[in-house]
Amino acid sequence: MGKLDGKVAIVTGAGSLGMGRATAILLAAEGARVVVNDVVLEDGEETVSMIKQAGGEAIFVKADVSQSVDVQRMIGAAVDTYGKLNILFNNAGVFGPPGLSIADYTEEDWDKLMSVDLKGVFLGMKYAIPEMLKVGGGTIINNGSTSGLRANPGGGLYGAAKAGVIHLTKVGALEYGGQNIRINCICPYGIRPTGRGTAGLKPTEKTAVKSKDEDDARWQKAQLPMKRTGKTEEIAQVVVFLASDESSWVNGAILPVDGASVAGYFGRFR
Repeated sequence: MGKLDGKVAIVTGAGSLGMGRATAILLAAEGARVVVNDVVLEDGEETVSMIKQAGGEAIFVKADVSQSVDVQRMIGAAVDTYGKLNILFNNAGVFGPPGLSIADYTEEDWDKLMSVDLKGVFLGMKYAIPEMLKVGGGTIINNGSTSGLRANPGGGLYGAAKAGVIHLTKVGALEYGGQNIRINCICPYGIRPTGRGTAGLKPTEKTAVKSKDEDDARWQKAQLPMKRTGKTEEIAQVVVFLASDESSWVNGAILPVDGASVAGYFGRFR
């Protein structure tokens, strides 16, 4: 028996080698039937193939989460194929140009990042909630970021979008908790970037390193209190918990999944 037997889940941005794919695979392993979403056909179909090879059930829907018609079609595909929708992991996201100060971003940078990272979450919630109400409730997990919890110079646009995701999560939890829809937000940090579009640590040209060992050493020494990077599977395990009945009293939570990176200033007081 899996934790999610009989449930139907959508995972957006699940085609790359990052948190979305790891979560889709684990949801399926726990018994959920999974709708894999991505904008890249080959990547999404590869995730579906991996799920099926492990004995799970999944379909792929190519959709741009920033487009209302695409999101409606994605959610419609879940209901048409599996008869209902119980779980939504709003995972899809983009970074935008890294390391720029606010005045150096363009309006186009703002529009593109907000359309995916914030509007995409709004659209997912907007069209998933009515379907969840039809079956007596459900769970939505939004992928935020520690950038939405603390200010990062050079990451103003991304942080603003993720702060918006956090706020939508809290409001949604208050509005729909009484109708058995729980809405929570995870805030990852320090997750090794294993594929296109992952919400982890994406080196710029300035900070890029030559090898995996150098990358590990850089983060262990300077950035992460636990002296290692996080794994996409560790994010997936938290999402499964929030999607399952084990978290039935968890609603409106903003949960850092970051190895204590935002717990305080990481450095010896002098």
